[in-house]
Amino acid sequence: MKLSIVISTHPTDFAALAYKGDFEAGLKNASQLGYDGVELAIRNPVDVDYDQLVYLLQEYGLELVAIGTGQAYLQEGLSFAHPAESVRCQAVTRVKQHIDLASCFGTKVIIGLLRGKVEAGMDKSQCLGWMKDCFVQCLTYAAKNDTTVVIEPLNRYETNLINTAGEAVELIKELSFPNFQLLLDSFHMNIEEVSIEETIRDYAAYIGHVHVADSNRWAPGFGHLDFSKIIAALEKAGYVGYLSAEIIPQPDPDIAVRQTLTCLRPMIHAL
Repeated sequence: MKLSIVISTHPTDFAALAYKGDFEAGLKNASQLGYDGVELAIRNPVDVDYDQLVYLLQEYGLELVAIGTGQAYLQEGLSFAHPAESVRCQAVTRVKQHIDLASCFGTKVIIGLLRGKVEAGMDKSQCLGWMKDCFVQCLTYAAKNDTTVVIEPLNRYETNLINTAGEAVELIKELSFPNFQLLLDSFHMNIEEVSIEETIRDYAAYIGHVHVADSNRWAPGFGHLDFSKIIAALEKAGYVGYLSAEIIPQPDPDIAVRQTLTCLRPMIHAL
């Protein structure tokens, strides 16, 4: 397993990002501290300077491990479960643009908040149908571009569509795309799963990416989660990908980013 940090390419109000101001400075700091890669939170890929991104990743020796899409939901309201067909179409188009960028780097696209939620007065089965249709469109496009899409179960306070790993795996099985995998996030799992370690064991075959944050969404080691057990469970499950820190920048960004390494690196090296 390797370590990466989630960085936004542009300023954003999303709280759980250690670096979200000066993009290049975030990459430079991550590299100097010893991270192996970065996960990028991107609202709109059209706003990303592709040549500059390639240059900066090479300059700082970082692998692009995944691309997050949630800012399109938070800042523009795009979602797969929106009652307006035009908005759902915009969401699918936006994800296809994320897929285009991801395919250039051989990396994954994350669907978290962008799947949407069931708003008051809406029928859940109808929202699920809309969501599934959008996923099929995006997965079909991603398959043509040799790109993997991962779905992230989110806690009940952020959405009411797909809260647990079990629910996500049911969707993965139903849609039956080989390029559709599961993203596990320790922060959300702490709220929704009976046991983080048992969930990793039960759904080992579906895990495509992992987010790490402690119980309070601070850096690992600042809460009560036992990351030695989590990492051991991932190792036993055969996971060899990245642990990507999606953390609140407390007490400040640099301390949070360093703390993640201080906590997790010895555990990984001990495997």
